Amino acid sequence: MSKVNLKTLAYNSIKNKIITCEYAPGMFLNEETLTDELNISRTPIRDALGRLEQEGLVEIKAKRGITVTPLSMKDINMIFEIRCMYEPYIIEHYGTTLSDEKLTEFYRIFSHPNAESEQFQNNDYYYELDSAFHQMVIDACPNIYMRQNYDLIQTQSERFRFMTGNISNNRLEDTFREHNEIITACLQKDWPAAAERMAFHLEESKKATFKLAFDSMMGI
Repeated sequence: MSKVNLKTLAYNSIKNKIITCEYAPGMFLNEETLTDELNISRTPIRDALGRLEQEGLVEIKAKRGITVTPLSMKDINMIFEIRCMYEPYIIEHYGTTLSDEKLTEFYRIFSHPNAESEQFQNNDYYYELDSAFHQMVIDACPNIYMRQNYDLIQTQSERFRFMTGNISNNRLEDTFREHNEIITACLQKDWPAAAERMAFHLEESKKATFKLAFDSMMGI
């Protein structure tokens, strides 16, 4: 396997273990252990760790080693601060590039939730659906720097997902309703209203995430 492929393999493997919390926040990592565990030589491992440090997923300090970056309530606040600045702005200024067909398809999915549905039974499906909806909005933005910054916070959001576990069915129903309010305004081409509904949705999501994180820390 080429050096480039080995670097990519090492990066993807370590990143996935960090996102899924197999390498938990605050955990110490060791280059030698990683080389043995992943069966990859030290040079690609070092390259991967350097990239992950730039993305804020690990901290590398001289004489103190490598640590998986901790996650805190402060991180949740910073993540949503960025989202609350970006997503309403993108909808209001670039909403015209959103596909009516995709919006309508999301509206159909969000309009038919029930306790027996796949959305409620499969937590992964819910998160993937929610991520796909918000990613559709981000992809509407032609500003590559905004999209790159969003990618970084999305990775941290995924870590919180694995840390905090299932979302309540009540919040799931509210999320579907809030998404459809955003979509309705988009289909009506009322971009200020769509941006306002997105801002409201993100604030409600922030409250729910804080509660999930707190309950997780308390062992509830």
